[in-house]
Amino acid sequence: MHSRLELPPIYPITDRKLSGLSHSEQVRRLAAAGATFIQLREKLLPAGEFYEEAVNAVTAAREAGVILLINDRVDIAKMTGADGVHLGQDDVPSAAARELLGPNAIIGFSTHSLAEATAAASEPVDYIAFGPIFLTDTKPDTEPVVGLECLAEIRNALPNIPLVAIGGINAENIAAVIEAGADAAAVISSAVAGGENIAKNLALLTTSAMVTKHPGAK
Repeated sequence: MHSRLELPPIYPITDRKLSGLSHSEQVRRLAAAGATFIQLREKLLPAGEFYEEAVNAVTAAREAGVILLINDRVDIAKMTGADGVHLGQDDVPSAAARELLGPNAIIGFSTHSLAEATAAASEPVDYIAFGPIFLTDTKPDTEPVVGLECLAEIRNALPNIPLVAIGGINAENIAAVIEAGADAAAVISSAVAGGENIAKNLALLTTSAMVTKHPGAK
């Protein structure tokens, strides 16, 4: 487990349906646009096809020198040599994932309440994701919106663990998310959809986030 993971302000999550691109191509384009920490999220493909996509995406990540985590699937993260895994509330327990992936793997964990976040902070995880902060149509089975006040409450209660905000974040509201205490903002549609617009969207999000973290920056 890492002492304290340094997260970039923007944490892109791949999505084939929104982008119309393979995961590996999304990784290449995101990396070329400046992303350094990416999550592969796939909910529709059969396991075998997901594995092949993940192999190609990990290869692309290695070539680009970026960190790539696999959503949910500890087995695929292990088999492909990904940098780690992002787990949900109903996935393999983080302790079991740590045992399978080893001490150097990066493990993230999704939470939707102060109680869940506090419990996760005592587990062998490297960062906590919290949300959805705003309304989102990316996930049809999403949890109720938690809002910025709850995000700030999580930050105050857990000042020492890296905190990723997720859910409905875009260039218009990302400044408020960073101000509320998030170390990073996970984005799906804002950074990935549109294919050719990945670089433009990612740059806009990064600029908005960095100005908030470092006033006066441009």
